[in-house]
Amino acid sequence: MRVPKYKGVVDALAAQIRDGRWPAGHRLPTHRRLAADEGIALVTASRVYGELEAMGLVSSEQGRGTFVRDLAAAAGDEIDQRSVAVDAIDLSFNSPSVPGQAELLRQALRDLAGSGDLDALLRYQPHRGRAQDRAAVAQHLRRRGLDVGRERVLIVNGAQHGLAVTAMARLQPGDVVAVDAVTYPGFIVLARTLGLELSPLPVTEADPDLEALEQLCRRRRVRAVYAMPTLHNPLGWVYDDSQRARLVSIADRYGVSIIEDASYAYLVEDAPPPLAMLAPDLTIYVSGLSKSVATGLRIGFVAAPAALVPALERVIRATTWHTPGLTAAIACRWLEDGTVDRLEAQKRDDARLRQSIAAEILAELPCIAHPSSYFLWLPLARDARPDRIAAALAGRRVAISTAEPFATTPTAPHALRLALGSVSIPDLREALHAVRQEADRDPFR
Repeated sequence: MRVPKYKGVVDALAAQIRDGRWPAGHRLPTHRRLAADEGIALVTASRVYGELEAMGLVSSEQGRGTFVRDLAAAAGDEIDQRSVAVDAIDLSFNSPSVPGQAELLRQALRDLAGSGDLDALLRYQPHRGRAQDRAAVAQHLRRRGLDVGRERVLIVNGAQHGLAVTAMARLQPGDVVAVDAVTYPGFIVLARTLGLELSPLPVTEADPDLEALEQLCRRRRVRAVYAMPTLHNPLGWVYDDSQRARLVSIADRYGVSIIEDASYAYLVEDAPPPLAMLAPDLTIYVSGLSKSVATGLRIGFVAAPAALVPALERVIRATTWHTPGLTAAIACRWLEDGTVDRLEAQKRDDARLRQSIAAEILAELPCIAHPSSYFLWLPLARDARPDRIAAALAGRRVAISTAEPFATTPTAPHALRLALGSVSIPDLREALHAVRQEADRDPFR
């Protein structure tokens, strides 16, 4: 079969980039210049650069051109966890922990070993969880401001599974979902896997663009909006009462479901009521204990409108049958005996300490963060090269994320996302000083 001529141009340019003929950050010829040099049409030149970008070799920036990416940084979608050197200080992923968690698990296992229902936990469980476990979750949610009965609660294998179950039960391939222009990467990869159309809404440092959401709903048949009203990841927003009321009003007016991700909500004290409390018939509330207790404890929960519970339960059966009984039993005992509440309080204090350290070291840089969150967003100058900074930090054994995994727009913002919760305080200080130095010295800044 005859291979199109432009494929040869793609292969040749890819080989030159991989061989190091053009260094990271090098500006490639314009589309028009490439077309003239290679004797191809302008639209074909655009296709060449499009394929190179899909391969993770170049990045296009509107109004500036096409640049060679630093291949030392992660390529492709960058949504999956990246490989991090064993001795690196990892600011790319949050796994918050406080002293004593391992001993809590040892004691919980000892308690379970002596319990009378241990054999029952090794059998098949109800798809949406045992009634007593769902009751424990419902009580926990009441403390978060969501008054819901156990009949509307389903237990899942972590919040990510909860999002997947929700999307599979409520949405179909091709459905339009409104999302912020930067949002949680796990939802982006989920939506792409399920063939959903993500429609990005502009963002500011402090607010969701609800006017843009309303305009979108007028133009398109939007089936759902994905929102993190209590501690947005990565921008740290907490919607105020008026923003929550307007979002609910828009969703009600246009018949849009709300997927409320509350994974980091535990870090915010005295937050306004969840959207699921304001609009219980429209909202599917998803959260879990991975961030508030331990990332290895894959327990999440979904609170949904009663009419949607059977569909959610069928998806749980199809995807995982049920949450492991042993894990659910440990988690729900901790919910009932106050362990989760104590851990959440400790982590709020820990997160505030880490944010204060970041504010001190990164002073005068335009950081965007909530004062008790485990992450911050660091916008860079328009001419800065986030991939170059990430590669330079990797060379110093510091791992960070660029904005790419969080972007739902074709062009990612010039920004870094720093996760503060997975390293010791001395390592955090060292890593943040390295970030400050590399951001200051970046030649494109």
